[in-house]
Parts: sequence; structure tokens; C-alpha cells
Amino acid sequence: MSKILVSACLIGQKVRFDAKDCLQSNDLLHQWIEQGKVVAICPEMAGGLPTPRPPSEIEPGKSAEHVLNGLGKVLTIHGDDVSSEYIKGAEKALELAKKHNIKVAILKARSPSCGSKQVYDGTHSKKLVAGMGVTAKILTDNGISVFDETEIDLALKTASQN
Repeated sequence: MSKILVSACLIGQKVRFDAKDCLQSNDLLHQWIEQGKVVAICPEMAGGLPTPRPPSEIEPGKSAEHVLNGLGKVLTIHGDDVSSEYIKGAEKALELAKKHNIKVAILKARSPSCGSKQVYDGTHSKKLVAGMGVTAKILTDNGISVFDETEIDLALKTASQN
């Protein structure tokens, strides 16, 4: 049975920085949940951060790759370095994916952990730049296809073919 990794906030868990969720109303995704084919994780919480927590962004001019290589940081809006928690959460997500032989993930768009196409630019001004979050990057680097909540149907179709 193919399983997928899904950001916990997308299935209704109140784990976001603001203690809210981003529940998706996709019928097929809910079928997969009921069938036990969804493995949920919030990388930030898995890495040790609380809910609620200050919003964080990858520092300006740096990427998830920089963070993973120790050359960049994930900083809260207050300037606190939470890079180690983001890396730890990404590593736990990868461990889960490997444990369940997962090849597809649906992660929260624009997140400094989970964004797969764009992330905020590090200025906490809501400006987006092309790039990936730390978890999306580590999963992609390990051969896992990462989609966001706008691509649920495509992600489930891809997972069904694995």
C-alpha cells in the first residue's frame, strides 16, 4: 500500500505557528486518511518547537540548502536562531518517509520548513522568493516528490503509481 507524507496542518491539526490549521477539503485525501495511507508530521513541532511559536523565515539571501549545510539560518521574527529545530524536524520527516517507504509528500506551501516552490524572503514582510523550505529540500534531495496543497490530486495520482 502506497503511503504519503502530509503536513499535519493540512489535515486539520492545529500545529501552525499561530496554533491554527490549514485543513484541506479534498475528498480523495480524506479517503486516504481513512484508509491509513497518510503519515502526518509537523516538522517544526517534531524538531522541538512549540505551538504557538513566533513566525520564522530563512534569513535573507540564503536557502534551505544553506541552512542544511550550516551556512544559513532560520530566524524568528525576534531574531532567535531556530535552525537546529528546523533541521531536526526535517530529519525526522525523512526518517518517517524512509520507514514507510514513502515516495510522495504533500507539504504546506510557502513554509520555511515545507514550502516546495516559494518561501518568504526572510524580512518578515510577506514577500515571497523562489525556493524550498528545509524539510522540502531534504525530502527532495532524497528522491521524494514534494507537492503543496494546491496539487493534492496530482500528488495522490503520483503516489498511486508508485
